[in-house]
Amino acid sequence: MEEFRELVENHHDYAQDWKAKTGGKVVGYFCTYVPEEIIYAAGMLPVRIIGSHDSNVGTERHIANMYCSFCRDCLSQGLKGRYPYLDGMVKARSCQQMRQAFASWQKHMPTEYSYYISVPALIQSPHAKPFLVAELSYFKKSLEEWTGKPISDEALKQAIETYDLNRRLLRQIYELRKDDEPPISGADALEMTLSSQLVDKAEHNRLLSEALPKLQQPSQRPTAGVRLMHIGSETDDIDYVKLIESLGSIVVIDETCTGSRYFWNEGGTDGDLLEAIAKRYLERPPCPAKDQPESRRFTHIMELIRDFRIEGVIMTLQRFCHNHETDIPGLQALFEKEGIPLLQLEYSFIAPANWYQNRIEAFLEMIRAEALWV
Repeated sequence: MEEFRELVENHHDYAQDWKAKTGGKVVGYFCTYVPEEIIYAAGMLPVRIIGSHDSNVGTERHIANMYCSFCRDCLSQGLKGRYPYLDGMVKARSCQQMRQAFASWQKHMPTEYSYYISVPALIQSPHAKPFLVAELSYFKKSLEEWTGKPISDEALKQAIETYDLNRRLLRQIYELRKDDEPPISGADALEMTLSSQLVDKAEHNRLLSEALPKLQQPSQRPTAGVRLMHIGSETDDIDYVKLIESLGSIVVIDETCTGSRYFWNEGGTDGDLLEAIAKRYLERPPCPAKDQPESRRFTHIMELIRDFRIEGVIMTLQRFCHNHETDIPGLQALFEKEGIPLLQLEYSFIAPANWYQNRIEAFLEMIRAEALWV
């Protein structure tokens, strides 16, 4: 999995090399509700803005300290000049904290192009789809006006197919993690999904296509340990997942926006292409900010727990992540009812991962002790 690790570690170099080789534009984006397919169809490279997990001192003048460390870390990357290659920035409506980070970026690190997509908050509403289709049409037109080139239906169809192939390959690799001895660790899987959000999808598809047959070979791994599910706020801290797995467990499935929520469903190219894209984003496993009035996310989580034979759940919450905090009571009650062990950790990106080691070790020991009496 070295290729994916290198892509994550060197994603700034990758984007600048891509730009130099192709002459194309690079567009940064906040939130996985941004319809990357449209950007990609315009011949540009969509790149998700992520943090670096180092000090975000300096953001206090631009964004409140009571906002989550992820949005402050992302803003800090811009303030430190680590995204000088961006030609444009796009934000989809999600949480207020990321909205403020985007607004601060627009003001203090303005790019040639900037756009805010008003993705509906009530995605279960019958009005959500026509509303989003109209928003996507405006977004497409805006990109065309910026580049001076039309985005053809053929280009949009090819972009959807490229993205759907990426989702399909990642899904197939995730399915392998249902095995008693999964051929890939949770940290390796996170590197795969995170790198997908940082590089050209066509190149990523090639790497996934090469990796899949190797992973389908009989695994030589020893017994993996306690089978865990990882849920919660945005988590791109690979070292944190490595810590969890170093203590005698394996994360066999996640439910985060940097993980399975990013690719779980496909869009398809039937009918109107913008409608197909809108339908895909509205029907993807939802973010808590949009999971109302019915908690469809809870149903999805329980399906994953059954399918991947989960023995325990670690819920990692960004400090001050209000949207995920509202899900805590409901998830706690659900897991208690179903007899599923839960460890809830409040997380800060700038805290060293080993701060959480004692609690994780105790959680795993509890699960192992309970297993002795089954």
